[in-house]
Amino acid sequence: MSNSPSYIAYQKKRSPSLAIRHQLDHPVIDTDVHTIEYTPLLEEYIAEEGGGTAVEQFRAAIARGFGYLGNAWYDQSWDERRAKRSTRPPWWALPTKNTLDLATVSLPALLHERIQEAGIDFAVLYPNIATFAPHIGNPELRRVVVRAVNRFNADLFRNYSDRLTPVAAIPLHTPEEGIAELEYVVKELGLKAALIPGYINRPIKALADKYPRDQHPDVAQNGFWVDTYGLDSEYDYDPFWAKAVELKVVLTTHSAGMGWTARRSISNYMYNHIGHFADASHALAKALFFGGVTRRFPALRVGLLEGGAAWAANLFADLVGHWEKRNGRAIENYNPANVDKELLVELFNRYGGDVLRGKPLVDSDALIGGALGRANNFRAQDPDRLDDFAAAGIEKVEDIAARFVPNFYFGAEADDPTVAFAFNEKVLGTRLNAFWASDSGHWDVPDLTEVLADTYRLVQNGALSEQDFRDLVYTHPYNFYAGTNPDFFKGTAIDGAVKKIKQAA
Repeated sequence: MSNSPSYIAYQKKRSPSLAIRHQLDHPVIDTDVHTIEYTPLLEEYIAEEGGGTAVEQFRAAIARGFGYLGNAWYDQSWDERRAKRSTRPPWWALPTKNTLDLATVSLPALLHERIQEAGIDFAVLYPNIATFAPHIGNPELRRVVVRAVNRFNADLFRNYSDRLTPVAAIPLHTPEEGIAELEYVVKELGLKAALIPGYINRPIKALADKYPRDQHPDVAQNGFWVDTYGLDSEYDYDPFWAKAVELKVVLTTHSAGMGWTARRSISNYMYNHIGHFADASHALAKALFFGGVTRRFPALRVGLLEGGAAWAANLFADLVGHWEKRNGRAIENYNPANVDKELLVELFNRYGGDVLRGKPLVDSDALIGGALGRANNFRAQDPDRLDDFAAAGIEKVEDIAARFVPNFYFGAEADDPTVAFAFNEKVLGTRLNAFWASDSGHWDVPDLTEVLADTYRLVQNGALSEQDFRDLVYTHPYNFYAGTNPDFFKGTAIDGAVKKIKQAA
């Protein structure tokens, strides 16, 4: 059956998600729909920004891939892949058999029509090249492609702003680079949401000095560290966070963790993929928390997409548990200076026959070192660096929630049952801000019309309450965007729906 208008009408009638939407008394906001840039037109924008050379460089960059998601794997034999430990990159990542959906995420007019068919009132869009562009290593090409893709998407979706809005790609190799593009997209293009890279791979200086990239590309490929901005960063990113707050722009991240540590299978994409978004988001959230960014910028909002909510619940619980055991006061429980030497000697004399074997205890300090296992447990530490939670300003357990819960929102895909963990207040002592991020347009959504119905099954099987579901698909995404920018939904379908809700109340 072809994708004719009659077929599209047929699809609309049979949409299970639209049937769910008709049952709800609130709108549905999707925070993560992927679109595909029409490359011939995008290249016209790239040429306008950087000329024909930039277009050729862009094509080469796409063919080569980005960082650990590079495509050199395809040009290598299996022996070379094993020798270089080349990570197998993503493959066949778009819907193809469902040609209607493939066209939908490629054509703004069709997406605008069909987003309602999926039971969605408003969607925030993540164009594919926009997610990659901030990771381009060449500084000049990166700025050209980022600017071109932002102009391209702003122009393409401007006529459909009542239901669709694209994110702006924001590079962050330096805070100044990020500030410049953020000001441009807000003030010149009128974009309202931003996508930052979740991290920057930076060369390890000692290795880079010894093994220059141009002479040792394989060393450069592997000799890097991950800069997550908030902790031990190469730069002070506070001016960028301040600019985002000033411009009332929410920040989101959608960066891959494939290629990190254990996620480097040379043969299995699924092995590399499962959990990788959560890994990257986990690293960023920890850095912003421990580095005190959320303390210094309480109004900053960061959306961490596609990783689900289970990792967020785990991280929050870990922060609480670790602080209770290793806060600035509790850390003295582990200070070797606090060992009761007399008691330790007495106990070793009384019970230590198996280990002392008749040797006298002549040095209590040596005994302490032995009892501590001769590892770093006996080493003196800088007294000003004993509290790992100091920069975050945590003085009581409630401060953890105050520095974590309002600042972070967690994108849960349509078929992710672990979103229920975010709402388990009995376990966490609070509710986390999980919001609905369907990931439509990628391989994990084979049918756009089923995504809302997939999530609603969690209500039907008792994993989520109706209130949980409302918070997931409406309240939390609404608060994320409108709580920062009250005009975010002005003139959109959400604006009208919210007015009806308030009138009904």
